[in-house]
Amino acid sequence: MPEFRTDILIVGGGLGGVAAALAACRAGSTVILTEETDWIGGQLTSQAVPPDEHPWIESYGATASYRELRTAIRDHYRNWYPLTGPARRWRQLNPGAGYVSKLCHEPRVSLAVLEALLAPHLAAGRLRILLEHGPADVDMEGDRVRAVTVRDLRTEESHTITADYVLDATETGDLLPLAKAEYVTGAEARDEYDEPHAPDTYQPLNMQGITYCFAVSHHDGENHVIDRPADYAFWRAYRPGFWPGPLLGLSAPDPRTLEPEDRWFDPRPTGDPLQVTADQSAQSGDKDLWLFRRILARDLFEPGAVGSDITLVNWPLNDYWLRPVIEAGPETAARAHREAKQLSLSLLYWLQTEAPRPDGGTGFPGLRLRHDVVGTRDGLAKSAYVRESRRIRAVTTVTENEVSRAIVGERGGPRCPDSVGVGAYRIDLHPSTGGDNYIDIASVPFEIPLGALLPVRVRNLLPAAKNLGTTHISNGCYRLHPVEWNIGEVAGHLAAYCLRRGTEPRQVRENGTLLDEFTAELDSIGVERHWPTPTGY
Repeated sequence: MPEFRTDILIVGGGLGGVAAALAACRAGSTVILTEETDWIGGQLTSQAVPPDEHPWIESYGATASYRELRTAIRDHYRNWYPLTGPARRWRQLNPGAGYVSKLCHEPRVSLAVLEALLAPHLAAGRLRILLEHGPADVDMEGDRVRAVTVRDLRTEESHTITADYVLDATETGDLLPLAKAEYVTGAEARDEYDEPHAPDTYQPLNMQGITYCFAVSHHDGENHVIDRPADYAFWRAYRPGFWPGPLLGLSAPDPRTLEPEDRWFDPRPTGDPLQVTADQSAQSGDKDLWLFRRILARDLFEPGAVGSDITLVNWPLNDYWLRPVIEAGPETAARAHREAKQLSLSLLYWLQTEAPRPDGGTGFPGLRLRHDVVGTRDGLAKSAYVRESRRIRAVTTVTENEVSRAIVGERGGPRCPDSVGVGAYRIDLHPSTGGDNYIDIASVPFEIPLGALLPVRVRNLLPAAKNLGTTHISNGCYRLHPVEWNIGEVAGHLAAYCLRRGTEPRQVRENGTLLDEFTAELDSIGVERHWPTPTGY
């Protein structure tokens, strides 16, 4: 079994993992980054989810490196795509002109940009990336991780990697049980943190649903209808108890009010994409399903350059919550993933054959499943969009009480003395495996405490994704793209800092001098740790 040695091992190549690798390499450490798929980038790429961001993202509220990523994505389109003149001059270019984000774009563009950001470190030998490798075992020495064994998912060959620091950037916190680190899953009981929206009892298998996203374009006069999915009859008849009609239909609860609301679907939209305003704080944007997560708007490109808009299907209609994918055993998890894929394919087939059209007819046979956009044979994203992970038992646990606007008030809570970043998003929980409907609560801009990245016991294992110290409820506003990037970036920089200073993460937080020095370094690399305070106009 080959054995590798590195300063920092990052297991999981999603957004947090990439941000951690970039930060650690820029700080001078050697890094090995592993990823279970053949694409780095997680939410933006292998899960095919356009970025969910707060309304001030163009001005403040993100790290400098996250802004670098966003700028590079726009530059990629300006450099390589035949944009119209007005689109090219649009400072806040939104290639998809979707409602969900000010930067709706294709997964492959994110992939190209992320690979470019890491390329100098690969060339310098500071970074090694092991694609299609997943964690198999963790070797512990007391309260420290000594090594992690990863398995090549193509050949079944194993590699043991020793490292001074190990970062868990997997989508579901896979290293935590392997390392026997203290962690929690599902929904905490109300009496644990006194959260108003927590259940009466601990529900470890009650987690938000997952989604297999897919991309489609539309071509009038063509027939791209897929074979009828094996489970279509089940999903066509399925009606959740808290849903206003069949799941495969255009009526669904409004996430914020839970009142039934009709959506509409028209793959031939009119209107100028330059006039689209993407601001989920004003309105969720999910009523117009075609425009909601559109990732390529045809009219932003020279005539004839793009045959159709492309939209990304991550809707209430294909959220899957029948079974959990974490902690319920491998057979249950495999069944859940298979059923979730069948749900998404059934939704596509329904759209192609039965969905109501604006002209009074049914079905859109010209909808074409875009295998090329997501890079898979079945046309579904390489990975499920998993909204909820195992979460470390942390020195600091962020709860609903720190982020809910109803609790802390319009002005938000006090500043965190150990803040290492900021975030903002509604507390947005999708229907869950425990039978819960949406929990969608107004929140306040928040600061990310360093203590939420510190396990209560294990000394050299850090979370670098959605697996930090939050609860089932507060995870709803911590799980989005810029926050995951911020968490990963800080974890990577913290590991590199501890190596350089000969200290440990807990000591950095507990020693005022070290904390001041570390946070000054974060300031110097453009990690925003506090929200701006208005001082006039």
